[in-house]
Amino acid sequence: MIKVMIERVIAEGLEQPYEEVARQVLQKAIQSPGFISGESYRDLERPNHRVVVVTWLNRHSWERWENSPERQESIGPFSAMLQEQEKITLLEPL
Repeated sequence: MIKVMIERVIAEGLEQPYEEVARQVLQKAIQSPGFISGESYRDLERPNHRVVVVTWLNRHSWERWENSPERQESIGPFSAMLQEQEKITLLEPL
């Protein structure tokens, strides 16, 4: 199993639309082979900073989803909502 940490910084005032799109993206990811679980967090110190932690069966499963037309289409609306490009970190257990 691997964890994928996705960090996003949302433009001020767009938190609510972001949450709606993020839920839709997660619903689509759930249907992707190899998806195990996902959690979303809001930074207590920076309310417009979000961290999504998703567990995948393996790197191949994540990369298949990451490069899929479904993900590309579903994250399209994020481009206007983010102050900076999302940061993706792949993590594996020790």
